[in-house]
Parts: sequence; C-alpha cells; structure tokens
Amino acid sequence: MHGHDDLLTLPTGQRIKLLRTRAGMTRAILAGLVGKSPDWVKSVESGRILPPRLTTLGQLARALKVPVTTLIDKDEQVTLTPGTTHPALSAVRDALNRWPSPTDQPPQPLEHIASRLDMAWRARHASPDHRTVIGGLLPDLIRDAQLATRAYHGQARLRAQAMLADVLGLAQMFLAYQPAADLLWRVVDRSMLAAQESGDPIALAEASWFAIEAHRDAGDWDTADAVNRDVLTALGPHLSDARPDLLGMYGALHAAAAFTAARAGRTGPAWRSWDEADRVVRTLDDTFYQRVTSFSKPVMLAHAVTLEVELRKGSDAVRMATEAQAAAIPSRPRRARHLIEVARGHHLKHEYGATLILLNRAHESAPETIRFNHYARQMTADVLAGPPALRRQATDLAFKVGLLG
Repeated sequence: MHGHDDLLTLPTGQRIKLLRTRAGMTRAILAGLVGKSPDWVKSVESGRILPPRLTTLGQLARALKVPVTTLIDKDEQVTLTPGTTHPALSAVRDALNRWPSPTDQPPQPLEHIASRLDMAWRARHASPDHRTVIGGLLPDLIRDAQLATRAYHGQARLRAQAMLADVLGLAQMFLAYQPAADLLWRVVDRSMLAAQESGDPIALAEASWFAIEAHRDAGDWDTADAVNRDVLTALGPHLSDARPDLLGMYGALHAAAAFTAARAGRTGPAWRSWDEADRVVRTLDDTFYQRVTSFSKPVMLAHAVTLEVELRKGSDAVRMATEAQAAAIPSRPRRARHLIEVARGHHLKHEYGATLILLNRAHESAPETIRFNHYARQMTADVLAGPPALRRQATDLAFKVGLLG
C-alpha cells in the first residue's frame, strides 16, 4: 500500500485513482461530486488529458477528503495556476453586466452594428494580437447589440437578437482560457437564448457550437454531445435548400462532435463524425471559410491532426500534419492553434526539439493564441525542464508566453 510520501511520487491522475479507490468510490460517484462525467474522471486518472486546474483540484480534494496539496505536483504548477488575464477583461465584464435602456440613448442602426461586427470578425482572424483587437471592440458592440434587442420590434428585433448572439460568441472567444468562468457561462446561456429568440437557424447553430466548446472544455462531454445532437436535429429541416453558411455550420457541428468523441477516447464515433464533416466540406467551394468555426477544407485536415492528438496517437498526428499545411489556413489564430496541435503530437513522442520549433512558429503566427493556450504553456514548461541543450531557447519562449516574468 502506498504511504503519503509514496503517493506524492505518483502522477496526479494516479493519485486521484488511488485515493478514490481507497474511499470506495466509483468513477460515477466522484464525477457527480465535482460536476463532471465518469469519462472525464477516467481520462484524468489515466493521464489522457492534462491534470485539472486548481479550482477543480480543490473540488476533487474535498470530495476525496484530502488536502488539495495532496493532489498538486510541484512540476505541474504551470497547469495549476489561473490563466492569463487580458487587460480588457474588466471592460468586457462591465459591458456584459450593464443593460442600457432605449430611454437613455437611441439605438444604432442595425446595418451599422452588422458592419462593425463583420469588421471585428475580420480583425479576429487577421490580427496576431486578436484578443487585444476584439477586446477593444467588444464593450461598445455588446452595449449596442443589447440596446438594439430592447429598442427594435418585429423582424428588426429578431435580427438584433441574432446579432447579439453573434457578438456574444465573439465575447466567448475573448473570454476563453481566462479566469472568468462565471462570465463565460453567462455568455454561453445568453447567446443561446438570443439565438433561440431570433429564430435564425445559423444563429442557433453558432450559439450551440460555442456551448459545445464550453462544455467540452469543462469536461462535461455528455452535455456537449447532447447539445450537439439537439442542434443537428433542429437543423435537419433547413438543409434541403441551405445556403453555404448553414451547410458550413452543419459540417462544423459534426467536426465538433468528432472532437468531443476523441477527447473522451471514443475512436469510432470520432472518425465517423469527422467523415460526415468531410463529406459536407467537399460540397462547398474551395474558398469557403466559416468565420465563426473556421470550418473549411484546409481546417478539416487540421481537425484530423487534433483527433489523433486527442486519441494519444502522436505518430499519426505528426504524419497527418505533413498534409495539413498551416499556411493554407487563412486565419492567424486558427493557424497558430493548428501548429500547437502538431506540437502536441511531437510532445507525445517526447520530441522536444520539434515541439519547441512548432511552438515558436505558433507564436510568430499569433502570439495571443499561444499565450492563452494551456496546452502550449504546459508544453513550454515541459521543454524548459527537459533537455539542457534546449533550455536557452525554451527560456526565451517561456518569457514570450508569460510563464516567466
């Protein structure tokens, strides 16, 4: 039997499994106590996913009746520290917390809001510091979109609701990986409500996609799957004469289902969903690029790399990456994310030199993507503690991503 000192030599996941077994708990019971799924607990215990963040470790420690320090490994501090906070977070939070009244100020014309929203999405894909750009635009967009839903009536109000859902989706992208979970979940719920009120199938598809992302990142894969199934069913009647944007969202939702299945370790469902998404993308023009999800032909190859990484098949991920050329992805943050995923493939193979090269390429593409990505930060920390020959380069990258001050 492991003593306390021996316990601390085990990886975090194995500690959780041992403590859970000692307490006579099933995975289902522990999952229920911390608001996760049994598959999530299994993935943490087996090391398939990164150790949980500090807040979740605190919940696990309380459920297992041990001090949280029992679950924290000194080598995992980068993973456990709260995410980076963007300077614009307080302004975005303030905008989301306020409800302007039409009696206080007149609403902006809907065409004006739509034009600014289009500009924000273009900036989000084109800028290396995309969080800073959209963080500066969001407070006014949130205020004006919320005001429009209260000031307009009839069809104009329905269109305003769809725009509000779109603005809130952009806000979710800004909030992701920041220590603002309360705000993110409010945004998810309000976006879904606005999309449902609008009656616009594209707005509903986009808001659902964002909700799926949030539930998946929180480890609630069952809810992510349920939302995914519901929205695909809802879109069914609209597909016979669907515009490319709606078909693109339909494909993106199948890609999202593939991602969730892979995260949960379900190989067959993951590739079946990917195949359906690939079938859809082949019906679209080569230049098609869905601005919210980045769904497109180049990104389908990037999705395949991500699936292999999530399924812990580093060699297959690296092999596929020779086809999924980052340069073909027009969005700078999406390109950076793909490079991070390829780096994860090399990291699984303990190829730290290649990992470092790809993380630096991701930083060149979009510094704010890698700075807020917890996988990139963890890999940087691992390389920093790895081969001495790479330490100087790893230190430079650690400063760039904010691990070292």
